Amino acid sequence: MRLAKHLAHAGVASRRAAEQLIFDGRVTVGGKTVKDPATDVDGSKPITVDGRPIRGTEQERAVYILNKPAGVVSTSRDTHGRKTVVDLVHADRRLYPVGRLDADSTGLILLTDDGELAHRLTHPSFEVPKTYRAVVRNPPVREPALRKLREGIELDDGRTSPAKVRRISSSELEITIHEGRKRQVRRMCEAIDHRVESLERVAFGPLRLGNLPAGGHRKLTAAEVERLRAD
Repeated sequence: MRLAKHLAHAGVASRRAAEQLIFDGRVTVGGKTVKDPATDVDGSKPITVDGRPIRGTEQERAVYILNKPAGVVSTSRDTHGRKTVVDLVHADRRLYPVGRLDADSTGLILLTDDGELAHRLTHPSFEVPKTYRAVVRNPPVREPALRKLREGIELDDGRTSPAKVRRISSSELEITIHEGRKRQVRRMCEAIDHRVESLERVAFGPLRLGNLPAGGHRKLTAAEVERLRAD
């Protein structure tokens, strides 16, 4: 792994800031100052920044995929005593949800202790796609309504970016967006007079929910995490 990437995954700084630390001669590998951010490291030699050993490697970070059931809230803790997504994943570390789903919605949500990755997946500038299956009222959903979703919908907090929309049946749509506004898909559907009956997130970036059962979770493989970082 490249040194700058290693530092970022260890939580030292963002990738760009880590590169600058290296350029400035503030990083050593195996006791020697290294000024090339592309230097390969494998964790076998101690790494310091300003003389202090860094903690953690990529292997110490964890990312879990969870199929959130209805009624569970997408927070680390809830003041009203409701069950949270964190309660459903038994890990040896403190995890944080990545990309919220409202309590009534179900499907794919990620939990991690990797702050840089969480930022990478949720900040609007990265435009990470999220795909939902929505069962709506007042079928069928006709082509003019689909066209509005594809062109962008005017909401009370501004116009949405164009969405990718596929009609699965007269009452079910697959909608892909890369924004993250509160209850966005529900509000978009309401704006075309097709209120959402049920909403499930089936994909997040390159990851798909697959056959993971409701309430089920698993730890992502290193390859899956790398795909998330690179997507």
